[in-house]
Amino acid sequence: MSADTAAGPPRRLVVLRHAKSAWPPSVPDHERPLAPRGLRDAPAAGRALADAGCLPDLVLCSTAVRARRTWELASARWGTPPPVRHDPRLYAADVPELLAVARETPAEVRTLLLVGHNPGLQDLVLDLAGDALDDALDPVRAKFPTSAVAVLAWSAPTWADLAPGATLLTWTAVPRGRQDGG
Repeated sequence: MSADTAAGPPRRLVVLRHAKSAWPPSVPDHERPLAPRGLRDAPAAGRALADAGCLPDLVLCSTAVRARRTWELASARWGTPPPVRHDPRLYAADVPELLAVARETPAEVRTLLLVGHNPGLQDLVLDLAGDALDDALDPVRAKFPTSAVAVLAWSAPTWADLAPGATLLTWTAVPRGRQDGG
């Protein structure tokens, strides 16, 4: 039996910060829409996830309009999007809240996508990553901008085993769409 088998099946946590949002006057924060750049970048994030082979089995998405719209536009790039659960606990969540939600994920889910907000998502990636491939942690330490993606991998029997320092940060990207629609 290999060490990975003894530790449990391989798992991936994919973290996606919502795309750039607008700040219309008199609109509550939770209801803010995507800005034009966000409308371009969200589909680019979906393409980047597909190109990297990081399509999730389940998506947990903040209930904020900008997060929901990011998910809709990103997943529209895939043949059959996975199930999504809109969880109000992900809105403005900190690391303990994000971990609590992720740890509730059913054991059969191998790749989980969280769509949410900063500073919680950046803090989560930095907290969970015990190590990283190449210099993947450097850009996350510096900034986790809108539409940023991070992929964390580890082996464990269940999602309840997700713990600080237990994952390997394998990939990060900040996908951007082009103004000409390409």
